[in-house]
Amino acid sequence: MRPLKLDELVGQKSALRPGSPLRNLENPNHNAAASVVLYGPPGVGKTTIAQILSRRENRRYRELSAITAGVKEVREVVETARKELESFGVRTVLFLDEIHRFSKAQQDALLPAVENGWVILVAATTENPSFSVISPLLSRSLIVRLEALTDDDVAAVIARAVESSKGLSGLITLEADALDAIVQLAQGDARRALTVLEAAALALITSQSSGDLARQAGVPVITAAIVQTIADRVLVQYDRDGDQHYDVISAFIKSVRGSDVDAALHYLARMVEAGEDPRFIARRLMILAAEDIGLADPQALVLATATAQCVQLIGMPEGRIPLAETTIYLALAPKSNSAYLAINSAIGDVRAGLLPEIPAALRSSNYAGAKALGNGIGYEYPHDDVRAVASQRYAADEVLAAKYYAPKGLGAEQTLVERWPKLRAIIRSFNGNKQ
Repeated sequence: MRPLKLDELVGQKSALRPGSPLRNLENPNHNAAASVVLYGPPGVGKTTIAQILSRRENRRYRELSAITAGVKEVREVVETARKELESFGVRTVLFLDEIHRFSKAQQDALLPAVENGWVILVAATTENPSFSVISPLLSRSLIVRLEALTDDDVAAVIARAVESSKGLSGLITLEADALDAIVQLAQGDARRALTVLEAAALALITSQSSGDLARQAGVPVITAAIVQTIADRVLVQYDRDGDQHYDVISAFIKSVRGSDVDAALHYLARMVEAGEDPRFIARRLMILAAEDIGLADPQALVLATATAQCVQLIGMPEGRIPLAETTIYLALAPKSNSAYLAINSAIGDVRAGLLPEIPAALRSSNYAGAKALGNGIGYEYPHDDVRAVASQRYAADEVLAAKYYAPKGLGAEQTLVERWPKLRAIIRSFNGNKQ
């Protein structure tokens, strides 16, 4: 059912308007050899467009995936394309899928071919190319933004597949409710819609002898119930390399931070169902446990770390259980970002140039000649005091007045609200100093 020309492509009215770069590349009367970067969500026709552009006379289609191809493979394709262009006048349309996965060195290998016109590069990405494609390559390419298909677009793709002699014509019919169900499951992805339709049709055709099947004019009917049976799990609109990857994890973390456990579980479920790497989720939970819960519940980081180890050992789908357990615990835990604020404040002072001399008593004395320099002399060992804390200078005058850590009276950190000021008063009491 893949379209053979741009006029057959569903959607993308802006990108396919008359005189657009894609139209010019398809037009046999146009000698354009520009390269393009197709930027858009999955299932909107990026591969199809590349194949259509290669159908012109004296063009050859080659395809590479950034997941599997390296610099060696790119250079081999480029060299072959150069020879074919020089010897036979055949220009190669090189479709590079998921170019955002290519390293800078791999993208650099494409520059001579694009600059000299040896290939028409059609690069596909689900990420903003401004961030994922190197500037020299962008400056030599046209960026074409492809939009997600509307429900009407997806419905048109399905209807065409049901009616076309190249598709399912005469083999099945499709109920209106079943069409709506497929559109809902596809969520703007034509490839996903056709996959569900094909699976439903195959299941129906292979069981035509069943007397329970609904029929119209002797042809089996795909019903909404059959579609739901085929879609044995929710098909979540979630691109692990694009905006959804960042949007869902952002919503997840903010929900846990905000103590909305049900919202957090919803976003966790979306990531689990989409096949997100559970180690990535676990790592983010570890960061949150330290940054947003901290000393209000020190066990939060322990649990998050254990969960990261757990999901790495047991994998999925069982890993969803410890992930859910930790999500619930962290969402309901008391929150304190005091450690996060404290280290940021201290780093700010250091970056601003606050780097005074370290007091001599605190310097290392474990080398020859150290004591002659006064290192370690006068150091008070805290355990010699019954309180296990000594009145002692731990910082130069420039740092003594700094107050980076401000405990919050939440959860377990409540005890530190009183403890830290008392300790500070004892420590700073050297030479009558009461800071």
